[in-house]
Amino acid sequence: MGDTQANQRKKTRGEDYIAQGSILAVAVVITKIIGVVYRIPLTNILGDEGNGFYGYAYQVYAIALMLSSLSLPTAVSKLVSVRMAVGQRRNAFRVFLCSLIFAVSVGIIISLAIFLGAGAISEHMMKAPFSVYALKVLSPGLLIVAVMAVLRGYFQGLGTMVPTAVSQIIEQIINAVVSIAGASVLFGMGSRAGEKAGEELLGPAYGAAGGTLGTVIGAAAGLLFLLFVLWIFKGGIRRQIQRDHTKGKESYSHILKILVMTAIPVIFSTAIYNINQILDLTVFNHIMDAQGFTESEYMALQGIYTGKYDPLINVPMSIPYALSTSIVPALTTVVMARNRKKTHYQIDQTLRLTTIITLPSCVGFLVLASPLMVLLYNDAGKVPAQLLMLGSVVIILYGWSTITNAVLQGLNYLSSPAKNAAAALVVHLGALVLMLTVFKLNVYALVGSNIVFAVIMCVLNQRKIRQVCGFRINIRRTFVKPLIASAIMGVITYAVHFGLHRLIGGRVIPTVLAIIVAVIVYGVLILKLGALSEKDIQALPMGTRILRGCQALKLMPPSEE
Repeated sequence: MGDTQANQRKKTRGEDYIAQGSILAVAVVITKIIGVVYRIPLTNILGDEGNGFYGYAYQVYAIALMLSSLSLPTAVSKLVSVRMAVGQRRNAFRVFLCSLIFAVSVGIIISLAIFLGAGAISEHMMKAPFSVYALKVLSPGLLIVAVMAVLRGYFQGLGTMVPTAVSQIIEQIINAVVSIAGASVLFGMGSRAGEKAGEELLGPAYGAAGGTLGTVIGAAAGLLFLLFVLWIFKGGIRRQIQRDHTKGKESYSHILKILVMTAIPVIFSTAIYNINQILDLTVFNHIMDAQGFTESEYMALQGIYTGKYDPLINVPMSIPYALSTSIVPALTTVVMARNRKKTHYQIDQTLRLTTIITLPSCVGFLVLASPLMVLLYNDAGKVPAQLLMLGSVVIILYGWSTITNAVLQGLNYLSSPAKNAAAALVVHLGALVLMLTVFKLNVYALVGSNIVFAVIMCVLNQRKIRQVCGFRINIRRTFVKPLIASAIMGVITYAVHFGLHRLIGGRVIPTVLAIIVAVIVYGVLILKLGALSEKDIQALPMGTRILRGCQALKLMPPSEE
């Protein structure tokens, strides 16, 4: 009986990843929506030049963040889940303590390096000297986020995404409020200082620094919440450790070695993604400068890319990120059990859900690109809308590359995503230079080269997955059905927006109603076509209730399983 209960607990940890991933996905989408909403007033305050400084500083911050903490949630959750799967609760907690010490040490070093080196980085590497203020403000956030990453990884390894989800929402709300207030106050201060110094870019530079202040304060708020959760559950954790009678207490030196060996491949993979962005902007700035564009001109174009295009694209891409976070510990548990059938099922389910979410998002952005830019940023210009249309396919490609990276990490092929990303980066940079110099694509080259990068990643990752575990994609369920539903949704959405715009006009009602219609139409079609099985729906939070509702409304086709 005891063995049966233990197996059930293992089953729960291994199969609950969709529900936990969904909880995190909802939180991430909420944070991204908050991010898009608060960036509207922030963008208006900073202007395109200020957004350029803000975006560039963030790219450098992202690289430093990757070195100090971005690999830690994945590494810590993987190590903790492995030990929890075999009942080693004491060793799981020792992983947490060791990771915490490591994060604090590395976080302090990198924070100081960025703060002290901000001037040299912004002037010589970035070719955007006025980004120095935003970069210095961001530097303390590196230590805060590093500690927060370990706490999130520990909770994720225990099989719960709720603390991570709630902390992200708290972090983003505080970030939004402080960013807007900080940007507004400091932009005014910078403008007054700029008038005296005869430097018109000082206002946008100070404003960008004020905008980044929200990131640091928000991260601190998220960390405080996670520490509070840990304090609440410290008694339960202590009792679990006391009941752990497994032999063999891992030394901290041994754990540190495993942590570093697990984190390094993840760091390289994540690094290339972030280096990809910073290299893009650096190459873009240097080539645009060589082609005779002024700093104000190319920073304004960059501001459109980082301030208007990126925030919108990142909203739907946040869902694959959430699913990837939950599948690593879950897949690790299944792989340890040597269950090939369940491994294939989890991979198939995750890839299908990713496609079901990203494909309609791509079509929606393609159809409503201009209305969305007008609605959110009051920008009827061609460049922002065309960027969004061109980049809509990035949602699908980056979604898949994110998930397949996580699948390979869950299968214990940690170095494969890094190797594939390195190969993709080389081709990507060549494509970017070619697009900028030969084809003169200007800011569109940034999106075009990202498409090249993502395509290569998807192909290489999928080939590796097939090689190591024999998994093959079900083309019909994974692509064909969501594509049919998305195409029909796109036609109806365009017609609704076109009709409402002609009848009543305005920038809000036609776009909002078109989006609502799109969600309803796609939801009905995806269920009617059988792209989601009953088992898929039941895996969601409150899945049984949702399934009953769908059955009552006769939205489910006859079961194929």
